[in-house]
Amino acid sequence: MKVNNLFSNLSDSTMEVFEPLLETKHFKLERIISSGQATPPGEWYDQDTDEWVILLSGSAGLLFEGAEEVYVMNPGDYVHIPAHRRHRVEWTDIKQKTVWLTLHY
Repeated sequence: MKVNNLFSNLSDSTMEVFEPLLETKHFKLERIISSGQATPPGEWYDQDTDEWVILLSGSAGLLFEGAEEVYVMNPGDYVHIPAHRRHRVEWTDIKQKTVWLTLHY
């Protein structure tokens, strides 16, 4: 058995990193490390599965299609995003790594 830590190996890269932690045919648990990334202008996520996401460090702004305000997420904030609920990441923290934990099911 190996013990891991969600805050270890936070790459110095400025690229966004998607790291599967656990995956079965029913769900995928993933760590995402963002470094100032945002969804490209005019694009939306429209996923076939439900997603539950918690922000562990940093900060980010989420926008849901039809909403007028950006939801600011800080460490400990989480949200359930139903399948096909169009959304986008407006911004992530540029001063520190933003670490997300996502569960797709």
